[in-house]
Amino acid sequence: MSEPVVQAESAPIIIPRRLDPEDAQQALQRLQSILKRQEVVEALAHRQYEEDDKSNLLEGLLHRQHANEIQAIVNDLHPADIAFILESLPVHERQAVWQLVSAEHDADVLLEVDDWARESLIESMDHQDLIAATGTMDADEIADLVPDLPPDVVAEVQKGLTDEERAQLLEAMGYPEDTVGAIMDFEMVRVREDVSLEVVLRYLRRLQQLPDHTDQIFVVDRQDRLQGTLPVSTLLVQDPETQVSEVMTTDYLTLNPLDSDADAAGAFERYDLVSAPVVDDQGRLIGRVTIAEVVDVIQEDSQEQALSRAGLQEEDIFAPVLDALRNRAPWLLVNLCTASIASVVASRFENTVSHIVILAFLMSIVAGIGGNSGNQTMTMIIRALAVGRVTGSNAWQLVKRELTVTFLVGACGSMVAAVFAWAISGSFAIAAVMMAAMIFNMLIGAALGVLIPILRDRFGKDPAVGSSVLLTFATDSLGFFIFLGLATVFLI
Repeated sequence: MSEPVVQAESAPIIIPRRLDPEDAQQALQRLQSILKRQEVVEALAHRQYEEDDKSNLLEGLLHRQHANEIQAIVNDLHPADIAFILESLPVHERQAVWQLVSAEHDADVLLEVDDWARESLIESMDHQDLIAATGTMDADEIADLVPDLPPDVVAEVQKGLTDEERAQLLEAMGYPEDTVGAIMDFEMVRVREDVSLEVVLRYLRRLQQLPDHTDQIFVVDRQDRLQGTLPVSTLLVQDPETQVSEVMTTDYLTLNPLDSDADAAGAFERYDLVSAPVVDDQGRLIGRVTIAEVVDVIQEDSQEQALSRAGLQEEDIFAPVLDALRNRAPWLLVNLCTASIASVVASRFENTVSHIVILAFLMSIVAGIGGNSGNQTMTMIIRALAVGRVTGSNAWQLVKRELTVTFLVGACGSMVAAVFAWAISGSFAIAAVMMAAMIFNMLIGAALGVLIPILRDRFGKDPAVGSSVLLTFATDSLGFFIFLGLATVFLI
């Protein structure tokens, strides 16, 4: 008699969910559509039923329906994608959607979202929600949020910390912004050098999980002074009976908490690091910096540099008009003044322009090419300053190099400009003046493109802030002066 065949129930097929930046874009479009539909439908319902109970009931039903749709969309996303969506909405819609985000995402989203958007999110949260969100964060993460949190919330959160966590929080808050101490975290694995790798492995197995980006374990003595590092790859492949002291690495990079975070980012890039220990002046291990924080630093520095070139600071693109005005007006007013000076320079040659009208059309080319040439040089120098390649000893060498390159480029470009000037004016003299003025102005732009950021950096200023405005002022004013001056001397 044959045995009965027992069929086991097939396990449900689990399709892994993969992260995709396009998910956030699509979710944003769906949310915007829902919010727009909600606004239109509620306005129609309110108009149809006026102020009676039917209007309130219908609006309430529609609001709950749309809220459920929004919750289904946002709570299925990664916290970073939720942060992107919130940053892409006007303030009132941002706060409305934020209220529908699951509380389990609150902490991660607050850490992911940019500072300018975080302020409006915190404003819409009540006291208990803020405490609940920050209560799940590490000390270094809380320190990042402290400037935006109400003082009573900070005091309440501190009460819930252990003595060690409270000390870490106070330490992290004590370091200036843009330093290693402000971005380091305190979660790391430490071991002694006089134990075997088997002991280290048993210790790791007792942990619930390893800190993020743990590529190395730090070897310290009894006073917490750093002795070396033990790569996790070495730990996994070496004989478990081997002593830590035999395989640990003593050639490693250390950071000081007062080091610039930009310098730390440069070190990570140069040495291809995933993490690096932070030690105090006595050599004691007090924290570590990971690639996650470094990527944030690089991104923030890049954004700040791009804004600084135009004399701007980071702003909420949906902020009130007055806030945007305060951010943008100062350097625009400076630019207006510099443009006015350039116009005054041009007006001094009114007689020349009235005799040869074509000069009025050609002089903007001279000024524009000089500004573009200077901006190319300035971009290279600001980048070199950021990575520490420019020093006092090589500044003059850079000026000479840029002048040489610009002269060669200007010589070629000015020939094209001269042909153009001759074609529309029919005068070889005007073409020659155009050629000479363009070369001179490009050389001025190149020289200033090197000197302006270097001098601003020498005096402790951000080399990118407003540099393009100052350069444009010089190349416009001097460009008009050189071109019209040469025309006055040789053509009148």
